[in-house]
Amino acid sequence: MEILWFLIAVAMIGMVLAPWLRRRRGGGGGIRLVSPGSPDAADPSAYGFVRQEHLDVRMPGPDQDLLDVLDVVQRTQDWRAASQLLAGTDKDGEVRWQRVQAFAGAASLELAQQPGTGGAWLRAWRADKPKDPGGAQVHAEFLVQQAWRSSSAGSDDFRIILEEARTVCEQAALLSPGDPVPYIIELAVARGLGYTHEQFDQVWAKIIDRAPQHMGAHLAALHYWCEKWHGSRQDADRFATAAAARAPQGSLLAALPLFAVFEHLPEVALVQDFYGTEVVSKAMEGALYAVHSARPDDPMLAHVRHLLIHFLVRAERWSEAMHQLVHVDGHIGALPWTLSEDPAAEYAVYRALAVAGYEANGGNPATLPH
Repeated sequence: MEILWFLIAVAMIGMVLAPWLRRRRGGGGGIRLVSPGSPDAADPSAYGFVRQEHLDVRMPGPDQDLLDVLDVVQRTQDWRAASQLLAGTDKDGEVRWQRVQAFAGAASLELAQQPGTGGAWLRAWRADKPKDPGGAQVHAEFLVQQAWRSSSAGSDDFRIILEEARTVCEQAALLSPGDPVPYIIELAVARGLGYTHEQFDQVWAKIIDRAPQHMGAHLAALHYWCEKWHGSRQDADRFATAAAARAPQGSLLAALPLFAVFEHLPEVALVQDFYGTEVVSKAMEGALYAVHSARPDDPMLAHVRHLLIHFLVRAERWSEAMHQLVHVDGHIGALPWTLSEDPAAEYAVYRALAVAGYEANGGNPATLPH
């Protein structure tokens, strides 16, 4: 019986890997592996793409004001420029949430690189101006990131840090009535501390009252409803589909089902053309529709484009993947790359596959509009 099960397992693995191996070997006229110096090697730089070592992993797309302020804060350890930038950023928009995340991430990374001294500017900010809403929000998000990065989920340290984050979220909410950001931060606390569905819905209702179309908030909420946390595949799909259905014209919420699919990708695809299945194809089409109808300056547009690159490459839709790449290349601080230990390397692999597939089907730099 053990031998039978072993043979069945070997056969299933063979079914999964055979098409991939054929493509790797060049069977069927697809992508062929060649040495980097070969004349036939696809060259991403020919398309004006940024070299791997120069890819910016801090954010999904450009925000020069944020970069300038981050440079000043980290160089001088003076928090005032960060406070001024957040004070001038609309509190109900996506940009404020992204900037809060970026400041918190910078402080967290500093602390990891310089234990005990890194991120001193954030401590000074909170001590010097405790009633600054921006400082409280960055502090709360900093604690959330510290919990997820430095502790094991469910451990005592993890829970202690998230309990403190929840307290700071409450303070931040009192300092800025009408601002959804403190409650968006609390969504990660809810996931880590295991809020009941009723408790989670109470937090979610406060966000919807303040910013009903907030894409970043919906992405944070989607994590809670996923199978690996406090929901199920059906719960996540229901949440994403409902949000997409009520999204107004031009809203990126139409792309939310693709994020739900991503959250539940199988470890091994037993279906030969998994990325061409109806469920995945429908989610990709919804995301493509959202991208085409969204405002060009929508701050969440890059997030959707990055995830689309992952799916389009896996589906071998090379031309469409290339059209997404030309819009986001250079900044890669988004899913799915940020889940990798080396986001730049992960992104570069997918980019190289897209270029190779594009050229294998007759494409070249001259045929790709920018």
